[in-house]
Amino acid sequence: MIKDSNNTLDSEVTELLTEKPVASTPKPKATKAKAAKPALPKVKASSPKTVKTKTISKAKTTELLKPETKVTELSDIETVLTNTDSEPVMIKTVKNKQLTNELLKIMDAKHHDPFSILGRHAKKDLTQVTIYLPYAESVKFSHDGSELERITGSDFFQATVQPETLPAHYQLVWLDKSGYRHESYDAYDFGTQLPEFDQYLFGEGKHWHVYQKLGAHLHSVDDIAGVLFTVWAPSAGRVSVVGDFNHWDGRCNPMRSLGGSGIWEIFIPGLKEGCYYKFEILNRFSNEILLKTDPYGQQFEFRPNTSSIVVKPGTYTWQDETWLTARSKHDWLHQPMSIYEVHLGSWRRDHQGNFMTYRDLAVDLVTYVKQMGFTHIELLPITEHPFDGSWGYQTTGYFAPTSRHGSPDDFRYFIDTCHQNGIGVILDWVPAHFPKDAFALARFDGSALYEHEDPRKGEHRDWGTLIYNYGRNEVKNFLLASANFWLEEFHLDGLRVDAVASMLYLDYSREQHDWVANQYGGNENLEAIDFFRELNAVTHDLHPGTVMMAEESTSWPQVTRPTWTGGLGFSMKWNMGWMHDVLSYMSEEPIHRKYHHDQLTFGMLYAFTENFTLPFSHDEVVHGKGSLLNKMPGDEWQRFANLRLLYTFMYTYPGKKLLFMGCEFGQGTEWNANKDLDWYVLDYPHHQGTQTLVKDLNHLYKTHPALFTHDFDHQGFEWIDCHDVEQSIISYRRKSAFEELIIILNFTPVPRMNYRLGVPEAGAYAEIFNSDSHYYSGSNTGNGVVMSEPTRWMNLPHSISLNLPPLGALILKV
Repeated sequence: MIKDSNNTLDSEVTELLTEKPVASTPKPKATKAKAAKPALPKVKASSPKTVKTKTISKAKTTELLKPETKVTELSDIETVLTNTDSEPVMIKTVKNKQLTNELLKIMDAKHHDPFSILGRHAKKDLTQVTIYLPYAESVKFSHDGSELERITGSDFFQATVQPETLPAHYQLVWLDKSGYRHESYDAYDFGTQLPEFDQYLFGEGKHWHVYQKLGAHLHSVDDIAGVLFTVWAPSAGRVSVVGDFNHWDGRCNPMRSLGGSGIWEIFIPGLKEGCYYKFEILNRFSNEILLKTDPYGQQFEFRPNTSSIVVKPGTYTWQDETWLTARSKHDWLHQPMSIYEVHLGSWRRDHQGNFMTYRDLAVDLVTYVKQMGFTHIELLPITEHPFDGSWGYQTTGYFAPTSRHGSPDDFRYFIDTCHQNGIGVILDWVPAHFPKDAFALARFDGSALYEHEDPRKGEHRDWGTLIYNYGRNEVKNFLLASANFWLEEFHLDGLRVDAVASMLYLDYSREQHDWVANQYGGNENLEAIDFFRELNAVTHDLHPGTVMMAEESTSWPQVTRPTWTGGLGFSMKWNMGWMHDVLSYMSEEPIHRKYHHDQLTFGMLYAFTENFTLPFSHDEVVHGKGSLLNKMPGDEWQRFANLRLLYTFMYTYPGKKLLFMGCEFGQGTEWNANKDLDWYVLDYPHHQGTQTLVKDLNHLYKTHPALFTHDFDHQGFEWIDCHDVEQSIISYRRKSAFEELIIILNFTPVPRMNYRLGVPEAGAYAEIFNSDSHYYSGSNTGNGVVMSEPTRWMNLPHSISLNLPPLGALILKV
């Protein structure tokens, strides 16, 4: 009998028989082959004539071997000749092979460099092809039908062939265990795809379009189509792409390491858009196995599922060229900007209570915003996120619009529709922190990759989230590329950067012992500062006319000043101080407001130190703060009058404007992200009046240059009187080169008859806006047109006598 060469694997024996069957003979006892190797008996060229192939077991092998059998070994095969009365019988057996450590690592999904084993490799003058297919029963080459032989006891298949017999890229035909036939190119027959230049730029943190390289992308090599997967995981010992195309089995498609770059890649031929996938990562130090979504994924499953989805390159046909051309030359500093802040999931729901699609919103929301006169929509984050209750601020997909409302192209359609209707789109973007969800960025390769290892630098205690390591080039590049992605791929008109203060200060919301000082002993996050400067420099350079807004709540200097003067380079900053002061003042009973008059006037001391936006945002109508309407004191009439007064103050005060959805019609309840707005209240006159007032204020603001030309410049504002504390009245002038407006506001419910106001010149002063008009459900106390008198008043040469409405505001024009 044949001795098993390793005593670990069953032998597979392939019997090559001539067409003529072997003559039956008595079965003598099998005898062991002699120790000495006899010469191989000669076989005539005509024998065998035709060859049949079949696989037989070790027992069958023993039966076929006769006493006169002579055995010889030639390299990797054993040839046995049996002399009988019949034609000679030749039996070829694959010599049992011990699985090497390298093959065992492949089987255990622990090999760091599977491409060094799998695929084609030179073996002296021959080429050896090694395939690992855990679900295959048999494997053949497509080009010649020759079968690859299984290494016994494993799912490896091998063939050793002449190099010239293989095509440039061979195809495999294989049957799975259910008998289904598959045909595909071998993923391990392709070379490195990611150019070294891209790896270098990424390592330097300077690859603004790295999202076109990392992640999953439709790709072709020598006209062979497939998907190229790439991921950054430097602490991984092995990375595999798993998905619905390989049973989510990490053994099937281990990736190629690209060395010191920390990037892994694999090109899988035959895959198309729509595949679901993740990355399975083995940490090389702990052997922990992690299953992660693609950090650069451009589409994800609808929550709670989290798989990434392969998307095709953008094929959407944009129709907003006119808008983009005008935007690139747009002088936004001296133009009106009235922003409607929207959470798409709760602005309005469909009849079944489900999320509206991007395409439906392109009709309903765009029509509404256009009718209301807002110039821009600001979206709470639509970057993919797992938890509805985070409103998008705990992002896991920095390159993917959420699937809650449709596909990426559906979102492009929404933005395109906005632009065609003269409406800009700004996106809330969150580079300050990310959630700890195990499927996403947290400890991505088993190490603190995107975050800091030290929780004193890498964790927000209050929010339960992780902080980016802005000093790591690849992390910084990830965020910079994300910002560029939204501006370039989706034609967004700007980004509002969330939680800037938390990034600037190392001790933000921390106890004394719970933070690490910078190299100079200070609390400034120097790496975040550098990140902001580069972010703003890059986005402004690549996308002229776009804006970058900072939600920064402290007195950090020069947030909106150019980087070359030491600033952070933002376009605008939310004026959180003004907002808090004004809302605090408005919440006081009118009889007490005279004791808080400074809250109305203090903001003008710093109003032009930055480019400010005046925000009444979502943050002011959640978490028990109540709605803006319910912050106002008094009975129902007074609360609505106060709200109308507040809005008039905002629209006439220097700075761009922002109003959260629902506030424009005075929603009475606090915002609830789990349902749509209380649209039914528009059946009531006070709510209708408030909505009409906001609509008219938008129109007034956009058509009067005095209200926007010098939003960021002291030339556009001048107090008339800010000292009337006892009556809680303030008045001021808004100016441009073309016109001047007079604004006067009465913050008490007492009508002030024959109130004398100083004016700069003689003439007829027309009341062009009155927040107390009956059109807004007010008491309709007003003036019409009033003539000035040559009476010096309030340090001005002329004056007028006015009837001031209760809790009302007037805008006059000469």
